Amino acid sequence: MTARIALVLLLLAILWGSAFPGIKIALEAIAPGHLTLTRHLIASACYLPVLFLLRLRLFPARRDLGYFLLLGLLGTAIYHTALNFGQTQVPAGTASLIIATAPAITAVVAAFLLKDRLPPLGWLGIFVSFAGVALLVLGGGGSVELNPFALLVLLSAVVTAFYAVLQKGILNRYKAVEVIAFSTWAGTLLLLVFAGGLAEGVRTASARSLLALLYIGVVPSAIANALFTYGISKAPVTLVSVFLYTVPVFSLLFSWLLVGEVPTYITLLGGLIAVAGVVIVNRSKRRVSRGSPAAVAD
Repeated sequence: MTARIALVLLLLAILWGSAFPGIKIALEAIAPGHLTLTRHLIASACYLPVLFLLRLRLFPARRDLGYFLLLGLLGTAIYHTALNFGQTQVPAGTASLIIATAPAITAVVAAFLLKDRLPPLGWLGIFVSFAGVALLVLGGGGSVELNPFALLVLLSAVVTAFYAVLQKGILNRYKAVEVIAFSTWAGTLLLLVFAGGLAEGVRTASARSLLALLYIGVVPSAIANALFTYGISKAPVTLVSVFLYTVPVFSLLFSWLLVGEVPTYITLLGGLIAVAGVVIVNRSKRRVSRGSPAAVAD
C-alpha cells in the first residue's frame, strides 16, 4: 500500500467518524425524518456530476430497477432512518461503536445467504462482538438498562450487513460508484414519505444544524463514499478494514470536541469488546482465504 492510499483511507475513517456527531448536531433543530430525507437529497445531487465526469451510466437497466429499490430500502431508507431516530437518545460515539459491528453481522449473513465458510474462530469473534454490543445497548447511559433507541442503531447495523451482501449480486454488472448512486437515489425516493413539513422544518432550523446537515450530506455521504470506492479499488479489502477500525475512535474524539459527549467506562469497554470481535472475524476469514485453492494459486 502506497503512502497516498494510506492517507486516503485515513481521511475516509476521519470523515466517516465525523458523521455521527454531525448527525447529533443536525438533530438539535431538525426532525429525524426531515434530516434523513434532506441528507440524501443533497447526496443524490452530488452523485450526478460524479457519474457524468467519470462517463458512467446515469440510469440502471430496467431489469435491475427492483434490485436497486431493495438496496435503497435497506442501505439508505431503513439504515439512516433507524440511525437518526436512534441518535435522538443515543450518544454519537456509542452509535458509531454499534455500527462498527456491521462487518461481524455481515459475516453471519454471508454464511447463511452466500454459504461463505466461517471457521470456529470466526464464530468466536462474532460472539465476542455481540457481547460488546450487548454492553453498549444495556449500558450506553452509564447504568445497565435496556435502551430501545440503541436497538434502532443496532437495526441499522443489521440492515447494512444485508445491504453489503446483496451488493455482490449486482457488482458484476455495475461499477461500485454506480451501485452507490443508484441505490441512494432509490432510497431517497422512498424517503419522500418524510417530505411533509420539510420546507418549514428546514426554514426554522438553526444555522448550526443546517451547516451540520449540509456537511453530512456532502462530506461523509458523497465524498467519503467516493474515497471508499477509490480505496477498495487500489488496496486489499483486508487492509481497508484495518483503517475502518479507527472510525469509532475518530467519532468518539469528534463527539467530545463538538458536542461535549464523554463516553462512560461501560461504553468504552463494550466498544473495545465489540471491535475486538470484528478483528477476530476478519482474521479468521483471512486464514480461510490463504488456505483456499484460489489463494494458493495466486
